[in-house]
Amino acid sequence: METTRLVLPGPAPTVRDAATLCARLARLYEDGAGTVECDARAVTAPGLGAVEVLARLRLIARGRPLRVTGAAPPLRALLGLVGLVELLGEPEEGEPPGRVQEGVEADDPAV
Repeated sequence: METTRLVLPGPAPTVRDAATLCARLARLYEDGAGTVECDARAVTAPGLGAVEVLARLRLIARGRPLRVTGAAPPLRALLGLVGLVELLGEPEEGEPPGRVQEGVEADDPAV
């Protein structure tokens, strides 16, 4: 599956950027994009605008592969605070990494 890049504007995406980026992401999926990577290297001063942009992009993805790459520590921390850390491809705190099965005890009830 081919990965398509969507570049986020820097240094701080705004709410105004959201509509353009969402339309672009929707078009990418309509054109058959598999995995989309949002390149966040230019985002050096993230704020609530960046959170809104990424949250709206996640909604557009609707379960299709979407991942943020190149996120600097301030953006990573902000995404962690608002519960969007999964966009970074990392498990949330207290969650096991993806595709890792937790241990099962012999007397655990079936789920």
